[in-house]
Amino acid sequence: MFRRLAVLIGLFFLASCASSPPGEYLLYYQAETKKPYDEVLDELKSAIAENNFRITAHSRVGKVIRDRGDKDFPEFDTIQFCNLTHARTMLLIEPEAIKYMPCNVVMYQRNGKTIVRTHLLPTDTDNPELNRFLETMNQKLKAIVDFAVEE
Repeated sequence: MFRRLAVLIGLFFLASCASSPPGEYLLYYQAETKKPYDEVLDELKSAIAENNFRITAHSRVGKVIRDRGDKDFPEFDTIQFCNLTHARTMLLIEPEAIKYMPCNVVMYQRNGKTIVRTHLLPTDTDNPELNRFLETMNQKLKAIVDFAVEE
């Protein structure tokens, strides 16, 4: 009896941890390819530029770890990017939306594939105008990822 109660309480605890308030979750969009990593990285940078974003930071995490002595460490990169016109629009709609900036994409290698992943912006906030804007931004983010992995 005690064991069943403990399991039930544990399930309720896990369920409460999994829930989050509207607009506060991170949903991801991911695609993968067998194209060479550097080719995907170049395509990703091109897609960012073609969508009128500017790269604000690029961290070559995997390369730095390899440079520090772990010669077999796989590729990992993070790229942050922003468009000031979009940023201005979003911040005029909702100043607290600053927490979603800049846009971010990660790349890494696993099992012979290059994986490109970005977090999508929440579209279930209490502000319908912001939700519409963020949905448009999510379409741009997905297009950037898709372009990078297109074969």
